[in-house]
Amino acid sequence: MEATKTRELSGEKAQRIVEAMRSSVARRGIAGSTFEHVAREAGVSRGLLHYYFGTKEALLVEVVRRDTEHRIARLDHPLGAAQSVDELLEVLVADLQDSIQNDPGFWVLLFDLFTAGRRNPEIQREVGELFNRTRDHVADILGAKQAEGVISPRADINAVVALLFAMADGIALQVLSDPERDHTGVIAAGTEAARHVLAG
Repeated sequence: MEATKTRELSGEKAQRIVEAMRSSVARRGIAGSTFEHVAREAGVSRGLLHYYFGTKEALLVEVVRRDTEHRIARLDHPLGAAQSVDELLEVLVADLQDSIQNDPGFWVLLFDLFTAGRRNPEIQREVGELFNRTRDHVADILGAKQAEGVISPRADINAVVALLFAMADGIALQVLSDPERDHTGVIAAGTEAARHVLAG
């Protein structure tokens, strides 16, 4: 999968294509989201999608990449400004809850891509590299907080970040799988577990 081709496409057309795929997956799922659907909704030729993205899987990874980078960039300033473990956790929990409530399509696509990666090693590799870049970025931010004395993690910062991501992914899966249930308790328990790991 030549995912690097996606980097050549920028501007308004690229955004329309990514948004069209994102919207299509939310309505039809990965299997039902064809280049034909996406091209029509984006107002571009099907050939343009093939030229820039090569495969549907490459486009799906690009959708998740852009969404993830946007979410992480949005966290940079508030995390950097946090002066205590509680302030840092407040930022992370608020972002998780906001994404689950207002952007469930992000999680649906993420979980669908994970499933697709079980059958396609190229997707698995691309998604794994994306996760690694994301975790490294957050680890850099929390490493700076550690240097400032704001947090005192009980384990290596990279392991702590991986644990925080795992908890967030698991909570998102539970909430989206059973939206009628009250998940306040599990979010509170997860927050307390994160505080224990970060507070030293």
